[in-house]
Amino acid sequence: MNKKTGLVLEGGAMRGIFTAGVTDIMMENGIDFDGVIGVSAGAAFGCNYKSKQNGRAIRYNLKFCNDKRFCSVQSLIKTGDMFGAEFCYHELPSKHDIFDTKTFEENPQEFYVVCTDVITGKPVYKRLDKAEYNDLEWIRASASMPLASRIVEIDGYKLLDGGISDSIPLAYFQKIGYEKCVVILTQPKGYIKTPSKSIYAAKLMLRKYPELIKTLENRPEVYNKQVKYIRNEEKKGNVFVIAPEEKLPVNRVEHDADKLRAVYEIGRKIGKNRLNDLKAFLEK
Repeated sequence: MNKKTGLVLEGGAMRGIFTAGVTDIMMENGIDFDGVIGVSAGAAFGCNYKSKQNGRAIRYNLKFCNDKRFCSVQSLIKTGDMFGAEFCYHELPSKHDIFDTKTFEENPQEFYVVCTDVITGKPVYKRLDKAEYNDLEWIRASASMPLASRIVEIDGYKLLDGGISDSIPLAYFQKIGYEKCVVILTQPKGYIKTPSKSIYAAKLMLRKYPELIKTLENRPEVYNKQVKYIRNEEKKGNVFVIAPEEKLPVNRVEHDADKLRAVYEIGRKIGKNRLNDLKAFLEK
């Protein structure tokens, strides 16, 4: 019996454009997976894998990176979301760069997103089979960065960025049956996460959610353990890892189209370079 194949997509805000470059190469070369799981930007861009829309993520990011409705301090002040909730997750995919909901829903590939429950501080994993308003809200929740987004209330949960509690959900995907996984990271090999400078602001702004604060404080330790686990799984032959060779030249929030394009091209180049090895891994 063939092992179920999974694609695990780390977040990282605009570092996710690197991932889009890699996944576009995969789609262009007919590489498919039984399931995809995305965190934060990995969810927001990774949904295009299930809808089979290679090129879409870089296209709309280049077009709207300087649009105040898409991402701006003005949007943060006006709405509480730096990335405009209604524009990014509903108006854009329905009017400006159409999301192929029909293909998304008909494709048997399973698609999961990861969010963080602000009450418990624990990850919430959600399988999305449709691309209706409620489903897109789950993707928004997965990508709702602390301090730059409102808490998203949906299906009885209060949610924020999935990267807070499970930045690279390989272990979860393995647990539910995905034995052979490809992991796309947005930090280079050897990266070690350190405490965020914004932790003090987060403690103040999110003080009503003590369990979430604990998770935020523990995030560097948890993340570094996850990376170590992934590398061990890679050595065992269970996982194929794709990562940038050095720190990506892009900010978490980026309005420079040239930088976005450059990071996308880095992803495409590495995707091409690893393509034969990736195919060999999946064919074993």
